[in-house]
Amino acid sequence: MSTALAESRRIVITGLRNAGKSSVMNNLFEKNVSIVSNTPGTTTDPVTRKIELGNLGPCAVSDTAGVDEFGELGEMRRVKSLERLKTCDIVIFVSRADRDIDPEERSILNGIISQGKPFIFVLTCTDLMADQKKLDWAQEYNPIKVNNIDAQGFKDLRKRLDSLKIVDSHELTPVEGLVNEGDFVILVTPIDLAAPKGRLIMPQVETIRDLLDRDCATLVLKERELKQFYDKLAIKPKLVITDSQAFAQVAADIPEDQPLTSFSILFARKKGDLNTFIEGIEAIESTPKNAKILVMESCAHHRQADDIGTVKIPRLFKQLVRQDVEFDFTRKMPSDDELKEYYMVIHCGGCMITSNSMIDRMDIVKRNGTYITNYGLFLGWVNGVLPRAIKPLL
Repeated sequence: MSTALAESRRIVITGLRNAGKSSVMNNLFEKNVSIVSNTPGTTTDPVTRKIELGNLGPCAVSDTAGVDEFGELGEMRRVKSLERLKTCDIVIFVSRADRDIDPEERSILNGIISQGKPFIFVLTCTDLMADQKKLDWAQEYNPIKVNNIDAQGFKDLRKRLDSLKIVDSHELTPVEGLVNEGDFVILVTPIDLAAPKGRLIMPQVETIRDLLDRDCATLVLKERELKQFYDKLAIKPKLVITDSQAFAQVAADIPEDQPLTSFSILFARKKGDLNTFIEGIEAIESTPKNAKILVMESCAHHRQADDIGTVKIPRLFKQLVRQDVEFDFTRKMPSDDELKEYYMVIHCGGCMITSNSMIDRMDIVKRNGTYITNYGLFLGWVNGVLPRAIKPLL
C-alpha cells in the first residue's frame, strides 16, 4: 500500500548528542516520532519513518544516536549511526547554535563532504544566545536556522529538501532492459510455507508492477500449473521468471530454448553487482577443505522448518560441493576480522535493503578477500540452469 523502505530515498539526521536531532525529526514530521529529552544519549537505535517530500518523492528519514557517544554501549550506537551515514542519500547535519564547535562534529561534517553527499546544515536552539564561532563556521554551508520549540524555520528546511538536486546512482527496475512493450512474460510464484498469508513477496510484486508499467502482458501461476498452461500457449513468452527454489521443475516443464531466470537473480542485478556474484559462483567448485560459509540475510522474516537460507542451501552445498564445510548465519554485517574467516558469503536477494547498502556490503566482503554470491544464483547452479538463467540478463 506504500513505497517500500528499500525503494525510498534515505535521509539521515546526524550530529552530537543533545544537538536537537530528535526535535528536528518531530518537527519535520509535525508529530512526535522520536523521544525528546534534555538527557544526552536519549536516542539509541536509529528511528526510521517514511515521508513524502515534494520532488524527492518517498523518503525514509532516520534519527540517529549522537556521533559523540562513548563507552562500550555508546560505541555500538555510534557505529550504527555511522553505518546509516555511509549508505544514505541525503544528510541533515544538526548543530546547536549556542555551543562552540566540537572537534567531533567538525570531523563528521568533513567526512560527509568528502563522500560528496548532499547535506543541509541545520542550526538548532536559535532562541538561545548564539556562539559566534559556531555561526561563522555554519555560515560557510548556508545553514537553515530553526527553533525546535515553536517550529520556526522548518518551512525553510522542507523547501531546501525539496530543492535538492540528487544525482541518482540509478537502481535498475526488475525487468529494465529485458522486455519491450507488448511482450508476454510468465511468472512462476510458488505459494509455500514462507509466502506471507494473502500476499506475494516483495520481488514478485515489484516485478509484476514493472511489467505492467512497461505495457507487458503477464501470466502468473504456480509451478504445478506451468506445463499445463505453457503447452496451450499460441505465442512463446519473451521470458519465464520463477522463484529460484522451483528452478528444477520449471526448467523441466519448458523447452530448453525458452529464456528463463528467477526473481532472486533479477534482484542480484537490481541491488548489487551481478558480475561479482557470478565470480562467487565460479569459485564454488574450488571451495577448500573445512571452509567456512556465511549465509547472510537482510530481513528478519520468520524462519520455517525448511528455510532456504538456514536449511536448504547448507544441505545442497554439502551434498553437491563439500561435506566438511561449516555454515554460519547472520542478519547483520560482520566485522572485517570476522569476514576473513569465511571463504564465501551467500546473500539473500536483498529486496529489503537499498542498492547502496548492498553494494557497500559487497565492497566490504571483497575487501576482505571473501567471495560473495546470492541465493538465486546458487540455486541456479545446483539445479544445472546456469548459464541459462543469467543469459537473458547479459
